[in-house]
Amino acid sequence: MNTSEVKRLRAASALKEVICEAFGEFEDEMLRGLCVTDVECKKGRFDAFVLLDKGPFDAREQEYVLSRLKRVSGVIERHIMASEGWVKSPHLHFKFDDRLEYQNHIDAVFAKVAKELETGHK
Repeated sequence: MNTSEVKRLRAASALKEVICEAFGEFEDEMLRGLCVTDVECKKGRFDAFVLLDKGPFDAREQEYVLSRLKRVSGVIERHIMASEGWVKSPHLHFKFDDRLEYQNHIDAVFAKVAKELETGHK
């Protein structure tokens, strides 16, 4: 792992913590309760993709949350600069994390295959 990659990972870790703090300061209950599952900084750290836990949100609520986050992203970016002492904050892109659903689907497929192999050998 080279130096720039270590810096990118450190920035992502710091962003994950600071963005959660920023969510806690909002009056909107849906935004306050958001959980950041991961932050992926792109090369140069000009863009950061913030992955959010879907939790109990349905599709309509997810759209609402993403539209609200788009409107308040400037506030969050200013909070990042103030908290971390950075001159510039990465541009934040929010999306809901579907990796857990995908992993659960893959696990279910493997479990089904294992069960079929087990019943086929007996």
